[in-house]
Amino acid sequence: MKMIKIKNPYKVFVPLAILFVILFLIFPRMGKFNYDYKKGSPWMYEPLVAQFDFPILKTDAQIQEEKSLLGSSIIPYFRYSDAVVHDQLDAVEQLDLKDNNGYKPEILSAFARLYNTGIVSESGSEYLPEGKTFDANVIFVQKDRRARKVPSSEVYTMSEAKDFLLLFLTESKINCDVDSLCRAAGLYDLLKPNLLFDRQTTDLVHEESVDYVSPTSGVVNAGQLIVSTGEIITAEIEQLLDSYKAEYEDSLGYSGPRILLWIGNILLALALVTVLFFAIYYTNDWLFGEMNKYLYLLTVYLLATVLALVVEKVDPTLLAMTPFTLIALYLVAFFKKRVVLPVYILALLPLLIFSHNGVEFFVMYLVAGIITIFVTERFNRGWKQFITALIVFLVIVTVYFAFRLIDGISGFHDYKNILYLFIGSFLSVAGYPLIYLFERMFQLVSNNRLAELTDPSNKLLRELAHKAPGTFQHSLQVMNLADAAARSIDANVLLVRAGAMYHDIGKTANPQCFIENETLGVRYHDGLSPRESAVEIIKHVPDGMALADKYKLPDIVKEFIMTHHGTTCTAYFYNKYISSGGDPANADDFYYKGRKPCTKEQIIVMLCDTLEAASRTLKDYSAETVSSLVENIVKSKMAEGQFDEADISLKELDIVKSVLKSYLQQVYHARIAYPKRMPQRRKS
Repeated sequence: MKMIKIKNPYKVFVPLAILFVILFLIFPRMGKFNYDYKKGSPWMYEPLVAQFDFPILKTDAQIQEEKSLLGSSIIPYFRYSDAVVHDQLDAVEQLDLKDNNGYKPEILSAFARLYNTGIVSESGSEYLPEGKTFDANVIFVQKDRRARKVPSSEVYTMSEAKDFLLLFLTESKINCDVDSLCRAAGLYDLLKPNLLFDRQTTDLVHEESVDYVSPTSGVVNAGQLIVSTGEIITAEIEQLLDSYKAEYEDSLGYSGPRILLWIGNILLALALVTVLFFAIYYTNDWLFGEMNKYLYLLTVYLLATVLALVVEKVDPTLLAMTPFTLIALYLVAFFKKRVVLPVYILALLPLLIFSHNGVEFFVMYLVAGIITIFVTERFNRGWKQFITALIVFLVIVTVYFAFRLIDGISGFHDYKNILYLFIGSFLSVAGYPLIYLFERMFQLVSNNRLAELTDPSNKLLRELAHKAPGTFQHSLQVMNLADAAARSIDANVLLVRAGAMYHDIGKTANPQCFIENETLGVRYHDGLSPRESAVEIIKHVPDGMALADKYKLPDIVKEFIMTHHGTTCTAYFYNKYISSGGDPANADDFYYKGRKPCTKEQIIVMLCDTLEAASRTLKDYSAETVSSLVENIVKSKMAEGQFDEADISLKELDIVKSVLKSYLQQVYHARIAYPKRMPQRRKS
């Protein structure tokens, strides 16, 4: 394979070295759990034994189930009332039991024990919201500013308090009918609840308990076997592995010497940068010669890496909301698809290497990015961008469901992730305007900008159509001819179209000077010498540059104004000058002061400009005549050295010639001469 020579290795390798250093600095400073596993598959590694104690994390389904249970059942909150206790004991103290006053100490003792334990009302369910029930097993009791959870069996209801009072007094060997005494003295009526239901605090505690559910359910001790070689990974084992992985990466991460981790990160960063370099080297080496595009490409690559690592560090679940397809849009705005695809794939590699569920996210965004590259050509303007976002969302969700099917349809009801994927897909629309910022920062011209420039409603093109309609039509024909040629050799079609539309824009300054704009009976060059005519003709190039500066056309488009004639001469007036005895050594005024084309796009516009004008002079449009015209024009341009600085190959030039011949033959194909219609006789 032929080695590609890099003209300015310093400018190429210094940015790569900076990228390498940045990648090394932002790579995670912790090890990764280097085991891949999936429920239902066997464990293919050595037996895994816990190196440390770790909590077992509950699954999302378990947490949601606990929240549902907590949400349907309320633990009531009661406040201990000293006022009730004081009032009721005073009332008992003041009772006149007559002959039974001797039993008052036993009665006071019974009341004290009841109130010390606590008496609640029969239910309190009348205070509950609709659809809620009390937890019958436990209550909260606040006493002396401290709340504690108490089994409901340890406090008395009103009926239980009456039973206790009756039993306690009976066992105190009171020599009378205890029930009759209690009724006669009104002791039952003096029993009142001293644990008062607090609705506001109950609701507050309930809301907090529902919002917070412990994320763990037990602990695995160091030295315990987690999974054996060949063992099928069940849901329980998967939960243990997920828990161990989370604790490993968050708390331990790397147990070896730190220097080895740094060396590993250095080698990994070097590998990624090397792969990126060779991806450009073997497929798009011309980028090394265009520093603004080269630096932009490296910046977008770095942006994708930073995005993956930062989001992973902050909250891995947000990766579903991260618009990685925006990276594809940022690339396709300035590069051809064959440049975009390999760079986009490489930009996703850090996501694959460092992220949880990296394989899943990598495949999702890879497929979505490729579809984005394909559809953005049709839906990249205005509201149509939302169509692109919707298509991307459908593609991502399809791949997401494919992984869920592999997992046993466990994630079909994970609406949160689907919502995140939806938001991430449409964030690409919100982030798309940053292209215009990059356009300014890196002095680039986006494909959207080029498409806008070729719109006939553009102010400068409307001025051309108004002042020089013949030149406008000529430019349209050159654009169509150049479009066909550019597509045949994978040149930048949008750039060629823009260059073709503006290459003759300077003719608006003096339109009558050019034959395509002459009005009937008016010949501008009558009375002018060949030199004067040549000077007026050549002037449309500097006039075009002045207009381009005034209307702030991109430099890449202005290049077509300077190169569409290169350094050729105005052949018609030059020959007329020589025929009239002019000195060839004094013919500098007959030559354009432009620049020779240096790109295949500029070569195409130069050829199509000359061919479109020359083809109008043909009287015979046979295949031989058209072929001869194309060959002669290409040979003359090559003989004049106009292709000396261009990057077009002879093979590409042959393809362009073939396409131009075919196109001109179709445009100027012979037509049938329609005979005059014979008069019809009326039927009598």
